[in-house]
Amino acid sequence: MITEVLKTIGEHQRFVLTSHARPDGDAVGSLLAAGQILRSIGKEVDVVMSDPVPVIYRPLPFSDRVMQTPEVNGSYEAAIILECDSLQRTGVRGLDSNGRVLVNIDHHQSAKPFAHVNWIDPRACATAQMIFELGDALGVKMTPDIATCLYTAVLTDTGSFCFQGTTEHTFVLAQKLVRAGADPARIAQKVYFANPESKMRLLGAALGTLRRKDDLVWMFVSQAHMKQCNALPEDCEGLANYALGIVDVEVAIFFRELEDGRYRVSLRSKGAVDVSSIAAQFGGGGHECASGCSLQGPLSVAAEKLIAEIEGRRRVGK
Repeated sequence: MITEVLKTIGEHQRFVLTSHARPDGDAVGSLLAAGQILRSIGKEVDVVMSDPVPVIYRPLPFSDRVMQTPEVNGSYEAAIILECDSLQRTGVRGLDSNGRVLVNIDHHQSAKPFAHVNWIDPRACATAQMIFELGDALGVKMTPDIATCLYTAVLTDTGSFCFQGTTEHTFVLAQKLVRAGADPARIAQKVYFANPESKMRLLGAALGTLRRKDDLVWMFVSQAHMKQCNALPEDCEGLANYALGIVDVEVAIFFRELEDGRYRVSLRSKGAVDVSSIAAQFGGGGHECASGCSLQGPLSVAAEKLIAEIEGRRRVGK
């Protein structure tokens, strides 16, 4: 509950904040905003991540204050972890050392209460909505910089307001952020019209592998594709959405081959299939319409497992 989070913040001075490895827009935007909100009330805050801030989010305010590290060292009294189902998901070691109080803030259906204080709200359209509510409860002025971070998080995590879970409350939140100084057109241009060439070439390679079975499509990129396109892992973010854009397609699967032979999987749905429950069967999770997991290769076996799971659930009406 937010009351317990507020109590924890009031009782401590030094905080470390983090989110999941391979951060997306909600992770980055929410972290940057949360860090500044706490600084605004006089708290000492370090924001850390195991991976670098993706290129498209580096123009965001406060992004230059993020420290990339595999391990936390410092006399922090509390650690706030955003949208993770475990400490392992952060990729940062040592968060639970030295008797630190752990605070878990998450809006995913697959969220788990792994911390001392757990604020989980699946009704929120993004973790950014919860951070907005936190700032409001703390009496922090919503500055243009904080609003920009939160609007970016909401925009990306709702799939540009396309995913299930986007409601009138989502647009009320967006309105408040715009009124506070977020520039929606400028933010959208920086997120969607500032992709590196490598990502566009990788998209072409992925679309060349597209396969379809009824209203289900899947595509992949191999390690060879990644090297050929000079692509970074962050270039894979959002590629599944292009496959989902095909008419009459309900579910899209995107596979990225990892160096160890496993596959990172992104699942997308238009709403007819709850892909978060599919991902959960393979140790992953996320939203009803956007989730992820990892599977052991080869690709043919991984794809067969996922497709069988999806089709099996449809047969029993789940």
